[in-house]
Amino acid sequence: MSDDATTAITAWTVLINDEEQYGLFPADRPAPGGWREAGFTGTEEECTAYVDEHWTDMRPLSLRQALDAARATGQV
Repeated sequence: MSDDATTAITAWTVLINDEEQYGLFPADRPAPGGWREAGFTGTEEECTAYVDEHWTDMRPLSLRQALDAARATGQV
């Protein structure tokens, strides 16, 4: 998306995927495959602040689960 097209978007929505990774997407469009709405819509700045507050562990969910399982069995 060009900078002009991005600045024309007035409402964004926060999306999340199955790996608990976050992204912003224009609020007037359906979420792309593999993504669902996280429950927050606002300006780009508001959505970015929401993501900063909620996405505190950048590791994908599958990696976190694998490491937790390895720790539980003493492999790490």
